Amino acid sequence: MNEPIAALRALRSVELRTTACPESADFYAGIWGLRTVEQGPDAVWLRGSGEQHHVLQLTAAPRNGLGRLSFALATPAEVDAAARRLAQRGLPILAGPGPVETVGGGYGLQFADPEGRVIELLADTFAVARLGREDAVPVGVTHVVLNTVDIDAAVAFYTDVLGMRVSDWSEHQMAFLRCNSDHHSIAFNRAEWTSVNHVAYEMPSVDHFMRGIGRLRHHGVLPLWGPGRHGPGDNTFSYFADPAGLVCEYTSGIAQVDEDRWLCRVWRRVPELSDTWGTAGPPSGETRTHMAGVADPGAFERFPELRERIPGAAALSGIGAVPVTAPGKY
Repeated sequence: MNEPIAALRALRSVELRTTACPESADFYAGIWGLRTVEQGPDAVWLRGSGEQHHVLQLTAAPRNGLGRLSFALATPAEVDAAARRLAQRGLPILAGPGPVETVGGGYGLQFADPEGRVIELLADTFAVARLGREDAVPVGVTHVVLNTVDIDAAVAFYTDVLGMRVSDWSEHQMAFLRCNSDHHSIAFNRAEWTSVNHVAYEMPSVDHFMRGIGRLRHHGVLPLWGPGRHGPGDNTFSYFADPAGLVCEYTSGIAQVDEDRWLCRVWRRVPELSDTWGTAGPPSGETRTHMAGVADPGAFERFPELRERIPGAAALSGIGAVPVTAPGKY
């Protein structure tokens, strides 16, 4: 059995493709609490109060979707080793390994999973100073929930190839995966098509979490669902829609996993475990529609033969078939 290609340290940042880039940039850099670090004609990069150069990239696109997931590695040597292991597995590389020439810098590579999501592994990115935590603003991205047409295949890929560990299941509907002590940095949700469900941003405490919700309410932005506290992960939640209709979440207090003691659990999908506080009620139809998103071909749109090159991709339902070009520069 092949070893994982790398030891992931953390979810570093997320790129979202958005139909409302200028409006969403104003939203995230305004009342949501992130700060713009760089802006181009079709993209904007935003940071939280933590040490990541940026945690969110918004890229203008004709439909909403996931641009890429960026994970931190410790060193460029680990990126090079990941490239060798990808080649051994027959997984094509989309870019790198090598110096990253775009915003944030670093040394990295990109490849795609069997549903076309672009995964980036990065080391040595630009350093930024941590900001004060007095204001009710996010530290950074803490997890992303992804809709999948085959939850078992998705979990198998992210555990086998990326070395993530399953923390818990919510029956056979959701799986929560970790790459460090946080209960989950990626979760998969069974759905009719591949898409991004939501992106969650860590608030330093429950007090910051509630004050952030209050700030949005002051600006007339009400939660789609929440506030409440989930059973799996034990984290607080309050979900909102950004100007493009993509779902963003404030959260705090994620459970910490002791690798030597943690036992994976299968949670029942009942209201009292979806929200242990009992304050949020069930998610509305509008919330579910926002979280379903739209079918997202991801990398398969740019590389229409890639689907035939990624083991297992061709077996997944219907988002096209894909050519991989030679590994590209950043």
